[in-house]
Amino acid sequence: MRSLRFYKYMAKVKAKKSFGQHFLVDEAVSERIADTVLGYGADTPLGQLPIVEIGPGTGALTRWLDASGRELVAVELDPEAAAYMRKAYPGVKLIEEDFLKMNLDSVFPGRKIALIGNYPYNISTQIFFRVLEHRNKVALCSGMLQREVAERICAREGSKTYGILSVLLQLWYDCEYLFTVDETVFRPMPKVKSGVLRLLRNGRTELPCSEALLKNVVKTAFGQRRKTMRNSLGGLIGSLQGSTLPQGLDTPALKPFLPLRPEQISPLSFVKLTMILEGKDAEADVLHI
Repeated sequence: MRSLRFYKYMAKVKAKKSFGQHFLVDEAVSERIADTVLGYGADTPLGQLPIVEIGPGTGALTRWLDASGRELVAVELDPEAAAYMRKAYPGVKLIEEDFLKMNLDSVFPGRKIALIGNYPYNISTQIFFRVLEHRNKVALCSGMLQREVAERICAREGSKTYGILSVLLQLWYDCEYLFTVDETVFRPMPKVKSGVLRLLRNGRTELPCSEALLKNVVKTAFGQRRKTMRNSLGGLIGSLQGSTLPQGLDTPALKPFLPLRPEQISPLSFVKLTMILEGKDAEADVLHI
């Protein structure tokens, strides 16, 4: 049975298209999503991490997170939703700020965090690039977003949905797609289904290649995903400063990559490819990252 609080907020907080808001109204689903953090690793350090909730809106997830007793901070940009949250959950610290612009290191300074949210569809990709930037802060990240984006993040090489986010996030996180959420549990109802995922930080601390060049290689490759790497790398090699590859596309180490399309290349193989472009010995180092 839904709580009186649920009916109260439905009348007072209006979903706004500018914030990409679709409020979750099914308590069973909201509890299940909250449990992707609360129910994970209870007897491990991951189970004790302070929690940062992004875009609590009307508190569908906050209810369960707050009741858990875990340290909790909520970040909300919408003034109307923030005003509701302060009244409904006075014990939860609320930061009225844009997550994409805020200083995340100022929240639980010096400590790792678990991130969760019913992420707005219109900025979900940006949120996960932000997670990537703060990978040494965000040890666990879970929540709900547009199913297509969630599937893309968790996709493995060989899949049609495998892309830029798949490669870059999977180098630093173990990504798992957990379950699908139907459109009917939101108000207003979105036009697409949602997906719930969980990212767990792996043990990797660095890469044996330039991260800037790696991102350039990955974005260039998937920007022409129907073409083989021979086509993609041609222009990229020409733009590199210096002469790390005087033989260009005829460099022997590049040959295995040339007939492949980007979706056929694993995250670690993209690292290896970047190392080759830098003129490094890729064979020895990739095995140890």
